[in-house]
Amino acid sequence: MIWLVIILLLLSILLCLLLVPITMVIDTINNTYYLELKGLAKASVIEDNIEVLKIKMRILFFKSYMYPLKRMAIKKSKKTKVLKPKKERFINSKNLKRVLRVIKSFNIKKFYLNLDTGDYTANAKLYPVFSFLNFYKATNCNVNFVGENNVQLIIQNRPVRIIKSFINL
Repeated sequence: MIWLVIILLLLSILLCLLLVPITMVIDTINNTYYLELKGLAKASVIEDNIEVLKIKMRILFFKSYMYPLKRMAIKKSKKTKVLKPKKERFINSKNLKRVLRVIKSFNIKKFYLNLDTGDYTANAKLYPVFSFLNFYKATNCNVNFVGENNVQLIIQNRPVRIIKSFINL
């Protein structure tokens, strides 16, 4: 009886992990950039005065910071490695289809683009393209002539949809 309870508990935890949403936010207006597993983990990129940027990672109740641009000490090994020739890799159509299915499994929750190229003629050429995108694709793309460049992008997916796109159910 106890084994049955433990197995059901593990299966329910696995099911919750498969259904939890994964959210990626890129927001240049508020300077927020993060990847989040709702309620479980969050990795956000933060400005730092000493190192240019740092990554704040939160897993359940634990926080840690990483400095990806910090120089790592390079250890010199006395052994010389023999380099093997790399195999040529060709893009397989089966793998390309699988990658496209994974990309299609993502949902764009919010997309906002406010762009100024700095060139008046390029802005004028982009204006009809953006109005076409706003009309047919329900996006929010704007061209301005005042020098503002902003992006807000919120993408969401679930691990179940990623696995489903791999096995093609």
